[in-house]
Amino acid sequence: MTAMFVNLPVTDLDRSKAFYTSLGFTINPAFTDHNAACVIVEEDHSYFMILVREFFQTFTDLPLGDPAVSPSSATAIFLDSREAVDATVTEGLAAGGSEARPATDYGFMYQRQLTDPDGNVLEFGWMDPVAAAQGPGAVANQQA
Repeated sequence: MTAMFVNLPVTDLDRSKAFYTSLGFTINPAFTDHNAACVIVEEDHSYFMILVREFFQTFTDLPLGDPAVSPSSATAIFLDSREAVDATVTEGLAAGGSEARPATDYGFMYQRQLTDPDGNVLEFGWMDPVAAAQGPGAVANQQA
């Protein structure tokens, strides 16, 4: 079984659960307590573990940075359409997220960046299925 868990430090677990569920994700109660919540991005494959900062700190001897000031990663999640990207980001903004950069449209790929209330960077995107399967040059060849 292969699965990916992205661990994110948060300051307010309830606020973060509300933010991530506003994006259409669900919480797995079997792996959720007062220190952490398991956010299901894609069943059986992709998850966020949102961990209160004090609990997150128990997993490393290095000091935790503030993602709102010095982001160290951006998690990209690709959706089925541009409209789904826009709708998801709109929901995230309404739930306390922010959008520090304008949308980027490469023709074959569309992306919007959404920052959660703690400053963790999420990138929502859509890619033309031909580009996803064959590379961006295939879309240009198809349009020529």
